[in-house]
Amino acid sequence: MPPHKPSSLAASLAHSQGEKLRRFFSLRVRNPADIPDLTQEVFLRMLRIPDRDAIRSPEAYLFTVALHVAQQHAMQVSAIPPSVQVEELLAQLPALPDADPVLQAHGAQCLEAFTRALERLSPKARATFVLHRQYGMTLKEISRELHISFPMAKKYLAKALQQIHRCLDTE
Repeated sequence: MPPHKPSSLAASLAHSQGEKLRRFFSLRVRNPADIPDLTQEVFLRMLRIPDRDAIRSPEAYLFTVALHVAQQHAMQVSAIPPSVQVEELLAQLPALPDADPVLQAHGAQCLEAFTRALERLSPKARATFVLHRQYGMTLKEISRELHISFPMAKKYLAKALQQIHRCLDTE
């Protein structure tokens, strides 16, 4: 195979294998909106290869890189906790027939304040809080799940608790 400039190798692979690569990802990812980003990541990695002449089969190498990108993407997606709709969970609880309307109204206000407080958190702080409080995960488990250090997990949880307390105290 003749030596290629980095851009010409990537460009020729994009032209000849681009559609196959998109189909490859469409079979492996849940969200079709992620396919262009994953495809771009593959070609960026191909551009960073220091010794392109050592690649015997650029097409096979392209799909090996694509497989790694798909696996990393799957791990990242699995690390994101599912969103929690507190209102939906509480709506499923049975109401007591003799419940005090004033207490119900106060409970609804507290729930709204709590939901607003959760929405104001950064994604990592919110994920840490939800994983810890809803799923009972330890900070060590959370740090592994979110690919952050233990001290960062601890910091995110403390920050989330402070912000939620502040928000609930002002209500």
